[in-house]
Amino acid sequence: MFEPFDKKIHVTRPLLPPLSAFNVKLREIWSSQWLSNNGRQHRALEEKIKERLKVPNACLFNNGTTALIAAVQSLRLTGEVITTPFTFPATPHVLMWNNIRPVFCDINPQTLNIDAKNIERLITPATTGILGVHVFGMPCEVSAIRKLAERHGLKVIYDAAHAFDLEIDGDGIGNYGDISMFSFHPTKLFHTAEGGCLTFREKGLKQHMDLLKNFGIKDEETVLIPGINGKMNELQAALGLLVLDMLDAEREKRQKLLEVYSRELKGIEGVTFYEKPANVKDSCQYFAIRINKDMFGKSRDFVYDEFKKYNVFSRKYFYPLCSEYACYKHLPSSNKENLPVAHQVASEVLCLPFYGGLNVLDVKKICAILRSFKR
Repeated sequence: MFEPFDKKIHVTRPLLPPLSAFNVKLREIWSSQWLSNNGRQHRALEEKIKERLKVPNACLFNNGTTALIAAVQSLRLTGEVITTPFTFPATPHVLMWNNIRPVFCDINPQTLNIDAKNIERLITPATTGILGVHVFGMPCEVSAIRKLAERHGLKVIYDAAHAFDLEIDGDGIGNYGDISMFSFHPTKLFHTAEGGCLTFREKGLKQHMDLLKNFGIKDEETVLIPGINGKMNELQAALGLLVLDMLDAEREKRQKLLEVYSRELKGIEGVTFYEKPANVKDSCQYFAIRINKDMFGKSRDFVYDEFKKYNVFSRKYFYPLCSEYACYKHLPSSNKENLPVAHQVASEVLCLPFYGGLNVLDVKKICAILRSFKR
């Protein structure tokens, strides 16, 4: 019924500035002969990130995973940390790298985030923190989690990899919790080829973060703590400055595509998608749908495989669950009976192509192909 797309349509595509503009930045770097260690490009990007995310403090890193490892380290978390199984593997991995046992909590079927109502029953004397994820740019139940954490004396870290530009009532999402981590990977709305940052309210954390990501070095002769090499270099920062200038235009394009997807898919029995609350500024990171096999007549996996015949490469984010990985499956909290919602969601969610390089006709065709799969 439909001809395949001429080229592969991937779930996302990195936003890239004109090569001529990047060459100008490269000439600045070559002229300075400064490639790393808090150079001019790095300092400029850090300030612009603070302004864009509406946060008081930010610290840039070479990638989001390193940043998240440093966040856990800086808060001196130990023992157990409660987190979600419906996330990218980096989320629980950073806990293991800090010798912390992840405790998986089931998710909310309306938000796909860690379910605040289920957290309290998992708290033990060994629990020191909560690691939530703003999945697909849907904010966690930040108020409920804050109250819970205060009641039990726990720290809160948010994995905000999907949440760049996300706001609640005009307040940047990076202001919630003790620390938030943003990923600047090429698949993200904003990127620096590879990179990431931490945001936090406590001003005193900045000096500690800067030490952690630079081997713990204070000066030429003084090393204060056992740090790592997590610094963002000047080439990454320069690219980020250019991408940042393109972000508003990219958001506008994605917003139009979001409206098309919503309009075209509304009313298809067995297909649902998530709309952000009215007080939330969407991060425009992913467009995710759920496919109910009984109602749609075909499974999510069938749709995923069939789409490829049309050169449409969607993604089964996040399948399998982290709790199903060989390195975590043995944990008591990984028992399938404890995570019924997460298992159901993981079998149904599919992220469709969503980036400014697509046009309205592309999206309409993707939706029409999806409709053709219905029994």
